[in-house]
Amino acid sequence: MSNSRAIAAQIISRVIKEKMSLKDALSAGVNANINSRDRAFIQELCYGVIRWYMPLRQLCAYLLKKPLNASDQDVYALLLIGLYQLNYLRTSPHAAVHETVQGARELHKVWAVPLINGVLRTFQRQKASLLKKLPKDSHFAHPDWLIKKLQQSWPNEWQTILAANNHLPPMSLRVNLLKITRKDYVQKLKDKDITGHLSELSATGIILDESCPVIKLPGFMEGEVSIQDTAAQLAASLLLLKPRQIVLDACAAPGGKTTHILESQSDLLNCVAVDSDAIRLSKIKDNLNRLSLSDTKIQLLCLKAQNLKNIWKEGLFDRILLDAPCSGTGVIRKHPDIKLLRREEDIAKLAEQQYQLISSLWDILKPNGVLLYVTCSVLPEENSEVLIRFLSNHPGAKEDVLEETWGVACSVGRQIFPQIHGPDGFYYARLRKGLNN
Repeated sequence: MSNSRAIAAQIISRVIKEKMSLKDALSAGVNANINSRDRAFIQELCYGVIRWYMPLRQLCAYLLKKPLNASDQDVYALLLIGLYQLNYLRTSPHAAVHETVQGARELHKVWAVPLINGVLRTFQRQKASLLKKLPKDSHFAHPDWLIKKLQQSWPNEWQTILAANNHLPPMSLRVNLLKITRKDYVQKLKDKDITGHLSELSATGIILDESCPVIKLPGFMEGEVSIQDTAAQLAASLLLLKPRQIVLDACAAPGGKTTHILESQSDLLNCVAVDSDAIRLSKIKDNLNRLSLSDTKIQLLCLKAQNLKNIWKEGLFDRILLDAPCSGTGVIRKHPDIKLLRREEDIAKLAEQQYQLISSLWDILKPNGVLLYVTCSVLPEENSEVLIRFLSNHPGAKEDVLEETWGVACSVGRQIFPQIHGPDGFYYARLRKGLNN
């Protein structure tokens, strides 16, 4: 298959119909024979359609006389692709219509050729009136339940959060200070005609003015730099690491925070990285090797974090990092399929899972030890409310208040919101265990 729009339609239809993640659908749908230019265009179409799925779906509803059969989701995806090009991209209208129609031929759906042609040409003629007809909240391009939750939780920030979610994130780097300083690395970038600036949020962060292929980053393969959001880079410093400590990264894969811990404190007694996904855990090994950290004292364990207390016999931990599984509502701009795949009822289930995780890990934390709770969510139900419940049921646990200026203070912990030219949305809370526990 050579038509980029046909390939993109198959990928998008799998996300819509099979509820497959966009990342997995892209990985399965784009083969190695596709050149880099077509690959980039397919990715643009897939991410763009999923990002603006809500208004595109509404436009389709206006333009179709009757819904398509479930077996024709690829044709529906082609219609969304055509509308996306005509409304959001600078693709020439003629090319957008012609190539999208050709996509139907390549998918062996010749019957859909006049349908797609008619729908897209009608949109061209009636674009202004159709866009006016859209519901007033459609430009937010988020599910209603999530908009309502954000309005309730963050009455002053919700629109800013939604706007940031619909923008492409900047490319953020984490400099390995064991190998090079930030200023020296910025100069290396300049020498390669790549421009960026030092992050004000993270002491190890650089934000590029424009994204570039990883392979073009100087010193990447030599371990001088990693790709990591600047908000995610805060975890290592907030752990208050010291020499000879035993540290646990409880949900570690693919290892961004694990490797940052080892870069930040090279004299740990032991660092244990746990994840239940063996394939993702193997990526930590790759990162350790690239960053020249494979000889450090680290153990990789493939198991569920909540089961660790049943098998761990090597002493309690001084520090525990719990980057808890969450809704991902702070990283929607990187994973727009969250808007389609996440359901309102998921949030309570995730909050319960988070509570059980922190409760289980608390048992293997030393007295006076620190547990850092992290999510990439902006919903209080997964963040401060989990911590309030935990603290009320564990008298020996105390909040170690984060004396920071970033983000906003919550009843427990601090929340960073996604920002158009800045970090993803992250939540941090630090707890300390009483000496008598």
